[in-house]
Amino acid sequence: MKVKRSERLIDMTRYLLERPHTLVSLTYFANRYDSAKSSISEDLTIVKKTFRERGTGTLETVPGAAGGVKFIPAIQEAEAAEFVKEMCLRLSEQDRLLPGGYVYLSDLLGEPDILRQVGKIIATQYLNQPIDAVMTVATKGVPIAQAVSSYLNVPFVIVRRDSKITEGSTVSINYVSGSSERVEKMELSKRSLKRGSRVLIVDDFMKGGGTVNGMKSLIEEFEAELVGITVFAESTFSGNRMIEDYSSLLCVDEVDIRDKTIHVSPGNYFK
Repeated sequence: MKVKRSERLIDMTRYLLERPHTLVSLTYFANRYDSAKSSISEDLTIVKKTFRERGTGTLETVPGAAGGVKFIPAIQEAEAAEFVKEMCLRLSEQDRLLPGGYVYLSDLLGEPDILRQVGKIIATQYLNQPIDAVMTVATKGVPIAQAVSSYLNVPFVIVRRDSKITEGSTVSINYVSGSSERVEKMELSKRSLKRGSRVLIVDDFMKGGGTVNGMKSLIEEFEAELVGITVFAESTFSGNRMIEDYSSLLCVDEVDIRDKTIHVSPGNYFK
């Protein structure tokens, strides 16, 4: 049954938002709504204009018989900067300081609205780079990886520090913790990552960079390629950080354990 234009626009927008980075043909929409391709094309022009003006993302048009449209979610820099500013205030709360100079993040990374923004901000950074998988280490980085992968529309893989029988056979490596300088182990199921995959590493918090460096080594073991590294927050580190090329949304740049005060500023994401 033919669908009214207003209903068609709403359903078409919902369909595209739920399937980022997915090519959808005009023929599919024409059949879905029992409408002419010319009408569908006009509707998509309206959607494209609205996405652009509202900062939702872009609607790319792929010409040709096998072409169609593809929604690429993105966030405007001003909106991202405002979000990071708000996160700086929330992370500077006095009761967030944990032993060892770590900052309590679990409540923030449990809020859907925050995760959506974090996912979109990180995904926007890699709009023009092909990515096959998002990698993180259990457990605090998992919600971030899931949020990023949903906007990139790729799988996310979880590196673990202990064996799980449900993971099947695994590839394991030893790595040196950047903060404690202890030798630790991490592993990844052989079925989790295909050889030659292009991988984005994300994590919740970084000090010395040992954990992230361990994930880099795992990527090499799988003969895969590292695309980039982004962490939600980093802290200043007096020693030699094991990772140099990375981006962070937030930076814990001043911690007074005695007074239990924290100062958080924007990370290097915008630099």
